[in-house]
Amino acid sequence: MKIFCVTDKALPHLDNTFLKFAGVGINDFPEKYLKSNTKINIFEKEKYYSELTFHYWYWKNLLPHENSDWIGFCQKRRFWVKSNSIIENINKKNLINHLLDRPEDDWHKYDSIICKPVDVSGTKKIKLIKRGWKNIINNPLVLLNKNTHTIKLHFDLHHGFGNLEKAIELLNEEDKEGFNIFVNQNTKFNPHIMFIARKEVLNKWFINLFNWLEKCEKIFGFDSLKGYETGRLYAYLAERYLSYWFKKNTRFKELPWVFINN
Repeated sequence: MKIFCVTDKALPHLDNTFLKFAGVGINDFPEKYLKSNTKINIFEKEKYYSELTFHYWYWKNLLPHENSDWIGFCQKRRFWVKSNSIIENINKKNLINHLLDRPEDDWHKYDSIICKPVDVSGTKKIKLIKRGWKNIINNPLVLLNKNTHTIKLHFDLHHGFGNLEKAIELLNEEDKEGFNIFVNQNTKFNPHIMFIARKEVLNKWFINLFNWLEKCEKIFGFDSLKGYETGRLYAYLAERYLSYWFKKNTRFKELPWVFINN
């Protein structure tokens, strides 16, 4: 198994782990870090694609030659941990002891591993009124029923009203319908564009994802994307799509992950 940790700064405290490091962004990195600005790459889009910049680089340059049974991705502050680890007890000092470093015994049943989900329901009324007034007009129940606080509503509040809907329209007919139902009926998604999968699954995912995002670029472009709300729009779209795609197309298992502030 290989796990690539994508980061915009060096992580010396993890040098002695099994993790393979991939640098994105403008900082300099130690020699052992994989760089996303060589060979076939989309490095010029890094500001908007974030860790997807390395995912694309890996897909184009390393995946065709990959011989590992499982290949995965994590981030500089978010890491896979073992199934029996208790998240609340993990910190920077003991993280290495909890890192997921090998396939677990039941993985033969699955094609992919994705993060345990986060729940986006329960948005405060003041935020709904301030940022979601268009959603309230469309469905006043969002003020009264947290079960209506779906993935779609959350995206509208944080990453531009209607942007997710516009992006979904660019999918093929089957996924357009399926993904639309998914984001309008669910209040949880599997976050952080983190996954572990077999080689053939990765290839199908990357083909589907990057073809879709390329179409999205023709609508959203880059010049108007700014700040937290839309600056990393393509990464936010990929994050929501991942939950739908992996659950639809693979035999998946959800595993714990931990946030560690570096």
